[in-house]
Amino acid sequence: MRAFHLSWLSFFACFVSTFAAPPLLPIIRDNLNLTADEIGYAGIASVTGAVVARIAMGAACDTVGPRLASASLVLITAPAVFFTPTVSSPVSFVLVRFLTGCSLATFVSTQYWMSSMFSSLVVGTANGVAAGWGNLGGGATQLVMPFAVTLIRRSTGAAKFTAWRIAFYVPGLFQMLTAFAVLIFGQDLPDGNFRRVENSGDEIPQILFHGVRNYRGWILALTYGYCFGVELTVDNVIAEYFYDRFNLDLQTAGMIAASFGLANLISRPGGGRLSDEVAKRFGMRGRLWTLWLVQTLGGVLCVILGRVNSLGGSIVVMILFSFFCQAACGLTFGVVPFVSKR
Repeated sequence: MRAFHLSWLSFFACFVSTFAAPPLLPIIRDNLNLTADEIGYAGIASVTGAVVARIAMGAACDTVGPRLASASLVLITAPAVFFTPTVSSPVSFVLVRFLTGCSLATFVSTQYWMSSMFSSLVVGTANGVAAGWGNLGGGATQLVMPFAVTLIRRSTGAAKFTAWRIAFYVPGLFQMLTAFAVLIFGQDLPDGNFRRVENSGDEIPQILFHGVRNYRGWILALTYGYCFGVELTVDNVIAEYFYDRFNLDLQTAGMIAASFGLANLISRPGGGRLSDEVAKRFGMRGRLWTLWLVQTLGGVLCVILGRVNSLGGSIVVMILFSFFCQAACGLTFGVVPFVSKR
């Protein structure tokens, strides 16, 4: 269980760092004179960084094991968090968001680690809980960062354009601490040792070649893009959306936005657990049909959210949407471990 807690905690820290900027955008955009397009580019950059790094992370886990791969990436990307307070232009802001977003590739090491530690009977639940609790960071940072800015301003008298920069040292330090914890206390496998599996004779290029040719992998990638990709997009914009549309203050918008990410406490693990439960009776077909149903309902709620005009109604729909969107993520990784690398 030590590996379980270390994996989700390091992933949690990366989520906190990557999405530390969105709840402060009302201040940052004024400080850096960001346009709506530039804010959008920064959000895209954070997600793009995650995609690029995840491609390499799988190979890294196969080569050195999930513990070292995870800790190394977290340490490599931590400087980007510390450099965020120094940005002075839209270009530098987009760049640090891209580099910080690369840390989200720890999701791959988290899922790899859990799949190595737990049996197929509970792998959906294990993957769902680890990823879901890690994703909680996207909600926690919506609460922590506005609070940190307010606390810094009250205790030091700093201007808001200075306070938001100081606040970024909080996620940076937290990220580094989790990386060292993984290195010192983690282990790759139940027996504590990592060994490359070479019984089949397959090398990484061969496995990648087979994976690219497997249409099931592409379908699951597309499916995951439309649940987790949507979640990342919402994490980037939801606080600013409520701040602007309903004329809220920074902390109130942050608290509302936090409820979206904090739903991961039960929604994504619930999706993984649901996948395991339906599989007991209906097998793989049950996992797939449940994934389709939950993700479809999430899409419907996403459309409804954009059409609701009242604050209360928007909050209710957003929370419902978060549950279905995030549960679909857990359901997806109730299927992924069963896709053959051949």
